Amino acid sequence: MKKAIIIVVITAMFGWAIYDFVISSDAADTADQAEQNDGGAGENDNDSAGDLKVGLDVGDLAPDFELTTLKGETVKLSDYRGKRVFLNFWATWCGPCRAEMPDMEQFHINKNVVILAVNLTESESKREDVPQFVEDFELTFPILMDEETEVAHLYKIQPIPTTYLIDSNGIIHRKAFGALNYELMVQEFEKMD
Repeated sequence: MKKAIIIVVITAMFGWAIYDFVISSDAADTADQAEQNDGGAGENDNDSAGDLKVGLDVGDLAPDFELTTLKGETVKLSDYRGKRVFLNFWATWCGPCRAEMPDMEQFHINKNVVILAVNLTESESKREDVPQFVEDFELTFPILMDEETEVAHLYKIQPIPTTYLIDSNGIIHRKAFGALNYELMVQEFEKMD
């Protein structure tokens, strides 16, 4: 019986790894096609960004995206060029996400930073959980709804929470996997342009 359970677990893990690899490859191909289709315009939106590579590594120009907020407003990452951005991917059911939200709200209130909190809406048991979560935690920063996890796939998000700290030129300064506390948020924020 134990062997059967171990075989099932290993098979499931192997299956998930293959699935994740295929989904990540599809998202990367989609992002590459989108960049080619718009002639690479995203790379030169800001003169100071110059000929930087769009990518997900520290030092790369963060991939642009457009999402709708919980309030129905359309937001593009490139709209925030000239400002430092704290791009956070989260879900209401995620324990570490819940743990870092009070610190993110304090960080938002105390520092001049843009927080874009991208909710992985497709992973929620019901969409109505999101506004209730925002109300419960008294969040005042924009909540972006990634309805079909397109942006999560573009940014290859795994695990959540994952945070990208993006400087005022749109360059990725740091990637953080897991919950951040207030002190670490401030420390990394102060290192950015």
